[in-house]
Amino acid sequence: MAFGFTLDFQAVLQTLSVLHWVPLYVVLGAIPIILVPVLLFTEYWTVSVLTLAWLLYDWKTPSQGGRRSNWVRNWTLWKHFRDYFPVKLVKTCELSPSHNYIIAAHPHGILSYGMFCNFGTESTGFSKIFPGITPSLATLEGIFWIPIVREYVMAKGICPVSHSAMKYLLTKMGSGNAVIVVVGGAAEAFLSHPGTANIILKNRKGFVRLACQTGAYLVPSYSFGENDVHKQEIFADGTWLRSVQGFCQRVSKHILGLSFCTFHGRGLTRNSWGFLPFNLPITTVIGEPFPVPKMENPSQEMVDKYHALYIEALRKLFDEHKLQYGVSESQELMIL
Repeated sequence: MAFGFTLDFQAVLQTLSVLHWVPLYVVLGAIPIILVPVLLFTEYWTVSVLTLAWLLYDWKTPSQGGRRSNWVRNWTLWKHFRDYFPVKLVKTCELSPSHNYIIAAHPHGILSYGMFCNFGTESTGFSKIFPGITPSLATLEGIFWIPIVREYVMAKGICPVSHSAMKYLLTKMGSGNAVIVVVGGAAEAFLSHPGTANIILKNRKGFVRLACQTGAYLVPSYSFGENDVHKQEIFADGTWLRSVQGFCQRVSKHILGLSFCTFHGRGLTRNSWGFLPFNLPITTVIGEPFPVPKMENPSQEMVDKYHALYIEALRKLFDEHKLQYGVSESQELMIL
């Protein structure tokens, strides 16, 4: 008897590579958070003491360049992750290794797949596309407080999104460094809906001030398709579901610094319902860098000036590439 079923091994590997995304961080994070305090009251208390001692001893490392591992960044797993969507990195201009850069990334999306793949791994060939440039993707500082997780994250060249950590990379590590900042942050995840181009930027000026203080060039970037890989549910006002959703969003934002979004995508099979992202392309286009004057204490007028120039450059980047990457000609970049 013959069955009309063919197992696509490559598709299975790609699906598993994405399926590990959230559970891996949850498991890696939950184990030390639970075990370290519990083991203090057992015969294995030395494990907890040594773990805490190492954490205290190594506390500043994430903010002082971390411990990047090219081996981890080049895992084959990340290539399957890339091919699932697929994710692509597009260069429009050279980045000279003689300068440092702040690459502002938009939009955040639900889980920032494009940012992670392009800047947290070498699966799309960042180092080959931009030779001599070392990328450091900035993320929540709290992740670096968790044993084991911090080592894994640092190995991928990810740094805390704190002022001190980013300033260190841009002033103490020589030239050829690029800090990637997802400017809209967790709040922008709530604006993520298929077919939209809404970003939070109007009052986000800290990255421009940092550029002025360090002399780093500003570089706009936009990930086309990032908002399309999940569908987000916003429940009607006045319903109990909306009340629960609002409560969870407030807790996750103010306590954890994370975005709690109610979203869905596809399941393990292509046409099923689930929480995997849809197989839709994500293309990150990196624009042309422009210099800002270096000054220790830039005035607000100076920050406002270069913030306005950055917005102009980002709009130009979006408009020049939107048709090529599936955005309608009438779609405008909405800056909130």
